[in-house]
Amino acid sequence: MTKKSVLITGASRGIGKACALAFGRLGYRVFINCSRSIQDLEAVCAQIQAEGGTCRCIPGDVSSSLDVTDMFQTIQTECGGLDVLVNNAGIAYIGLLTDMSDSDWEQILGTNLSSVFYCSRAAIPYMVSQKSGKIINISSMWGTCGASCEVAYSAAKSGVNGLTRALSKELAPSNIQVNAIACGVIDTVMNAQLSEEDRQMLMDEVPAGRFGSPEEVAELVTDLAEHHSYLTGQVIGLDGGFI
Repeated sequence: MTKKSVLITGASRGIGKACALAFGRLGYRVFINCSRSIQDLEAVCAQIQAEGGTCRCIPGDVSSSLDVTDMFQTIQTECGGLDVLVNNAGIAYIGLLTDMSDSDWEQILGTNLSSVFYCSRAAIPYMVSQKSGKIINISSMWGTCGASCEVAYSAAKSGVNGLTRALSKELAPSNIQVNAIACGVIDTVMNAQLSEEDRQMLMDEVPAGRFGSPEEVAELVTDLAEHHSYLTGQVIGLDGGFI
């Protein structure tokens, strides 16, 4: 039986790493990507292989259309195309909008939103030819309600939510499901940059009384990948009741 294939972007740590390990344990052919933390990415690949899984690192900047084209050429050569795409790559910027430079703005939109467009566009033709596929976008609750001092990030994630809803309608006739997960405060390196005081203030706002874990996000991602063929165009909140 041919293994299903999955690409997880931003897979060197956090949610992406947890997703990669989870798919490896499910027997997928796993492609993992990041642009800078190559040693960490290779460590994730080695862990999947040590557990008996199949994994390939394909480094690249997913905010670059050219890099994404090269990545998908590698995937096409190895297995034809993807059964599942997890658009996870993301970066944060905390600060006043008036303090943002043009390059800061472009980097946030490129990594968090344009990457979803580039990777989805590259993945879709194979999925359409197979009449099946899953695109799962990792979004944020800030894309739903917005966050002060994270305007660019909120705007990008709101864009991901809109892209998810619209693309799902385009692809539903081809039996391709497109959904997003609007994550709350997940205990990752991205949030580790917050001060202990800010972390506690955030935790106090979460009705569940704690941060989520990357593994909990991965559990939902793999569930969407494996099941729910009638569920599409949804932005699913995973935020401990925050909003």
